[in-house]
Amino acid sequence: MEVLLNTGSTIDEGRLAKGGNKLTEDYLVECAVCWICQKDFEAIGSPKKVKVTSNDGKHTVTVYTKCTEAVRSGHVFMPRAIWSNVVVDPQTFSTGSPLYKGNRVTISPSDDEVLSAEDVVLKVYAGGK
Repeated sequence: MEVLLNTGSTIDEGRLAKGGNKLTEDYLVECAVCWICQKDFEAIGSPKKVKVTSNDGKHTVTVYTKCTEAVRSGHVFMPRAIWSNVVVDPQTFSTGSPLYKGNRVTISPSDDEVLSAEDVVLKVYAGGK
């Protein structure tokens, strides 16, 4: 399902990140998640996890799902953290900051493992070392 990805801070994401807890299970539970409205959640089979793929198909991350009416149909939300950064378009349009709102992504059910923040960095940014 193609959707628009919006990212942003949550209270707990900020509390954990600013408190130096990015490598904890609490941070993973708070940030390795994709919020989906009930209509879209049911349309993709109500999965526990989804694979989020960038618009160009080059970058993918698996995260847990959260069914909520806090987002509209055709949109998803992910806390602004290492997991969402994998699929956010890095283009800054000379602003120095990527677009954290309105990125086209594809979501699909997944049985893949949700990686820890450390494992995402090692797999995605350090070339799988």
